[in-house]
Amino acid sequence: MGGDIFPSTPVSPEFAGAATTLAGNADRMASICTGAFILAAAGLLDGRRATTHWQHTDTLARGYPRITVEPDAIFVEDGTIFSSAGVTAAGIDLALAFVERDHGTELARAVAQSLVVFLQRPGGQSQFSPSLRGPRPRTGQLREVVDAVAADPTGDHSITRLAARAYVSPRHLTRLFQDELGTTLAKYVELIRFDTAKAMLDAGHTVTSAAQHSGFGSPESLRRSFIQHLGVSPRAYRQRFHSTHR
Repeated sequence: MGGDIFPSTPVSPEFAGAATTLAGNADRMASICTGAFILAAAGLLDGRRATTHWQHTDTLARGYPRITVEPDAIFVEDGTIFSSAGVTAAGIDLALAFVERDHGTELARAVAQSLVVFLQRPGGQSQFSPSLRGPRPRTGQLREVVDAVAADPTGDHSITRLAARAYVSPRHLTRLFQDELGTTLAKYVELIRFDTAKAMLDAGHTVTSAAQHSGFGSPESLRRSFIQHLGVSPRAYRQRFHSTHR
């Protein structure tokens, strides 16, 4: 597993050498997050496909041109070498894949359900909570608004009501969303509701329950959002829980 140091600091010969030694005695080798930079420095990823945390995929590709970097992958398997995107969710995804491979789908599913995670996430690293896709808004009024939306996705989040809450005009609030977040209020609210519904499906809620408690109101509205963002229906998304096989 890596850390913030590796994308900006060269991997020491000691780390690279240790990785080489381990690879020579292991049936498979895996990196989590920026640990891919250690495998890269050891030459273990040369000529292979690999991934790392989305913030550092460009750095990995520039620094090690012999690697085919897959920036949107949750994890990548190339021969006996595995690499995962982030530390927590993607690392768990990779670990569950190992459990399933070594001990079968039933045990992997039981572990995933115990952790309240799912066995295979559709899509890739680009599927982040909209509230986490960029830095916090600079403007206090906008921070007030986005926090209110995140705290209650089912609420009445009309431009008029939220502008009044932030003590600005609707026109000014619209400009703040565009300037600082690059989107509209309506699209931001929809993304928050989509993210909430997806998390509820991950936790085992039905499509109807997820639609009602995320602010979509109806399964059909939720279905349209899922098709737009993931290209699959909510029901198809839930069915992907059953296996880590990709």
